[in-house]
Amino acid sequence: MLHCVMSDQSLDVVDISGTHQRKRSSVTCAECRLNKICLPIALNSEELDRLDDVIQRDRAQEKGDYLYHMGDSFKTLYAVRSGSFKTYMVSECGVEQITGFYLPGDVMGIDGVAQGRYTNHAVALEHSAVCRVPYSQLESLSQVMPTLQRNIFRIMGCEITREQKMMTLLGSCTAEQKVASFLLSLSRRKAERGLSSTNIHLTMSRGDIANYLGLTIETVSRLFNRFKKRNILSIDNKSIVINDLDILSSCVSPEREAV
Repeated sequence: MLHCVMSDQSLDVVDISGTHQRKRSSVTCAECRLNKICLPIALNSEELDRLDDVIQRDRAQEKGDYLYHMGDSFKTLYAVRSGSFKTYMVSECGVEQITGFYLPGDVMGIDGVAQGRYTNHAVALEHSAVCRVPYSQLESLSQVMPTLQRNIFRIMGCEITREQKMMTLLGSCTAEQKVASFLLSLSRRKAERGLSSTNIHLTMSRGDIANYLGLTIETVSRLFNRFKKRNILSIDNKSIVINDLDILSSCVSPEREAV
């Protein structure tokens, strides 16, 4: 993927006689404030127009709505336009493991490319909106648009890197390092989107954070309180202010930041 309060200017859908029909979005890829971190990076105006022609901008997703389920046939990538999502897997034993949190500008569904089926569930954490990108059309476009192809490879590479960092974080870091790393990652990702790097609204629950980091809820809550007592954080329920990024960074090596 975090105070994901970006205005949803690009959502423009109507219902006529019970049939959902999509109008041309009021905000194109060229105009979107997220185009520097999403699929359209470095595309020229003509290429942006061609990409716009295949993108479907859906009605909003409400909290708890699913974009896709684990095992569904893979056909679409989803670029988050506003709000936030989480992805999770369910083991054969029925154990849930959160695999990622996605913010505006992030692309979900990459996990479905290899096997032709999604390997995760994807669910909205709040009122959110996405751009649906049919993968077959995106693949065809990328064959004649090298920059788009590079962007797709970049996104896939980032997903691999994220998974590798997460494995390192879970395998070799202390609980304090994990929580500090998680907060630093949210701070960095917000800064990349032109938002405050120190004011964070957690759309995920403490339980979600604990599950993602391989900790207990009690441990996460205890560490949040420890950071608060040290005046590293100010906490008001789900609203967090990082009072000192340098001290928080000293709690974990930068290369081990969670993503």
